[in-house]
Amino acid sequence: MPHDHRHDEPHSLLPSDPALRVKALQTILVRKGLVDPAAMEAILDTYETKVGPHLGAKVVARAWADPDFRARLLADANAAMLELGISGRQGEHVVAVENSADQHNMVVCTLCSCYPWPLLGIPPAWYKSDAYRKRAVREPRAVLADFGVTLPEGTSVRVWDSTAEVRYLVIPARPAGTEGWDEERLATLVTRDSMIGTGFPREAGA
Repeated sequence: MPHDHRHDEPHSLLPSDPALRVKALQTILVRKGLVDPAAMEAILDTYETKVGPHLGAKVVARAWADPDFRARLLADANAAMLELGISGRQGEHVVAVENSADQHNMVVCTLCSCYPWPLLGIPPAWYKSDAYRKRAVREPRAVLADFGVTLPEGTSVRVWDSTAEVRYLVIPARPAGTEGWDEERLATLVTRDSMIGTGFPREAGA
């Protein structure tokens, strides 16, 4: 691309890093008295350390290791998650669905970006994009291929539409070679995308 613009033009003076833009916006809001810095820090800490994919991975690892827990999770995900102390806003009505050799599950929110925040953290940008929301329903295999997920022809794909009333957690298939692993070790293989259905867990030797 031609590179003939001046670096002192106004647009080039704006921070290029999204984190810097967020920090600038935060500073403005605080100075105007619209945001309490302590409240903002508490919210950031919650979504950085207290909720997120590590909690979803904990649930999946327990389901892999404990067939009875898996059955309870599939029957009533919220009650099962409470056994692990997991609950919270945007996670009030969660349904767990399980991948198998016959069916691969994939989650989308066709209206906006409904998502189980306590389990997976803040939704990624692609999950909220128009392209993903539209194509996931029309051509799920093509979307999965974009994520590097190729399924056998005999495996069907079911797309679940997340809403404000119901959100979904995909329990991916347990990787081979993990017999005898404890839950903590199993959790290291669970990725955020595998719990949305747009990825696989890490392999045992990864």
